[in-house]
Amino acid sequence: MQILEGLRNAVRKLVRSTASYERSVNELIRDVQRTLIKADVNVKLVLQLSERIKQRALKSTPPPGVTRKEWLLKILYDELVNLFGGEEEVEVEPKRTPYIIMLVGIQGSGKTTSAAKIAYYYSKRGYKTALVCADTYRPAAYEQLRQLGEKIGVPVYGRSDNGDPIRIAVEGVKHFKQKGLDIIIIDTAGRHKEERELIEEMKNIAGSVNPNEIMLVIDAGIGQQALAQASAFHNATPIGSIMITKLDGTARGGGALTAVAVTGAKIKFVGVGEDVTEIEKFSPKRFVARILGMGDIDSLIEKIREAELEKELSMRQMEMIASGRLTLRDLYHQIIALRKLGPLSKILSMIPGIGINLPSEDKIRLTEEKMRKWIAIMDSMTYEELDKPERIDKSRIRRIALGSGTSPEEVKELLNYYKAMKRFLKQVRRRKDVLRRLGVR
Repeated sequence: MQILEGLRNAVRKLVRSTASYERSVNELIRDVQRTLIKADVNVKLVLQLSERIKQRALKSTPPPGVTRKEWLLKILYDELVNLFGGEEEVEVEPKRTPYIIMLVGIQGSGKTTSAAKIAYYYSKRGYKTALVCADTYRPAAYEQLRQLGEKIGVPVYGRSDNGDPIRIAVEGVKHFKQKGLDIIIIDTAGRHKEERELIEEMKNIAGSVNPNEIMLVIDAGIGQQALAQASAFHNATPIGSIMITKLDGTARGGGALTAVAVTGAKIKFVGVGEDVTEIEKFSPKRFVARILGMGDIDSLIEKIREAELEKELSMRQMEMIASGRLTLRDLYHQIIALRKLGPLSKILSMIPGIGINLPSEDKIRLTEEKMRKWIAIMDSMTYEELDKPERIDKSRIRRIALGSGTSPEEVKELLNYYKAMKRFLKQVRRRKDVLRRLGVR
């Protein structure tokens, strides 16, 4: 990435320099300006950034034990973090469910693939996710999204013929809400800032489906055009977040990053490769540490953890297991995690004080085939049934079995498993030392 190479070289030059401090400050600012402008960061933003760095570097005093060069690097780091989104980490967890995300962007920005990547990201974390194709202008858009959905195991709603995109979006959202999906992602047709009719249609879709979040998808190589594009979209419908695609390789990401300052939105995700699984949550602090060559311990730890376990249970899930609280919705998330982590006995044995009291392995063993069927069964349940399984009677069992393509006996098997686990977890709840050792207050 061009911005990475230039800024890292500027830092190396500063560290090796024997020039006076004031001259070092001026040289660093020139190198940073040159790099950011080449990377298509808006010139006005670059000049504002340069002035802030210079003022802080020459007028502030470093804390005790910190050299002036180290202080200058810290100032550069702080200002770049602010440029790319600020200190505060972007929240990616949905605040409520169902949660509707509407993707917007120009043609060729990678919206359809990004829609699938976001669906993959959330489904991997245990959310029941769906895709809606509201792009009726691009030939084979629905077919492309359908194939991507099949690849990641996510349902897709759309039509292969040229229908009304607003109606399709409304029907798709309604369809998946009725099925109890957690996150619904709408892929819209590509727009250009001059295509007034398409911009108007985008506003109408947003007004009809009332999404919880509108996400602007930007190609990292768009350059200075990002300023005009982001402004046009923001004026049409306020942007809640941004996903940058193709940030890997030699793409010039500066112009795309400029869009953050224009819209006041946060970069939420970045695409770091062509495959549908290559998506990362964006962290300005990690990104800046990486491009300055200052290391990225958090990312390294995260990669090690993923390599060992693929996905760990969150503290909330650990607390749920340890406290004995369990609904079918919780069990759904646990089964998703099981497919990544291995046997349930392995997860339970992670919790201090529980391992010696595990039920026999044959009582909690789940095969991949059984987990797949149970996920399909729970996908066919309503929110009420997931939260209050005791209300599931014979007629509901028949409906759920029909909707999931399973038998009533298999639905009953899942419910019996749930009841057995709930009884076991109630016994666990009495072990107060578990929560103490987990650090849960």
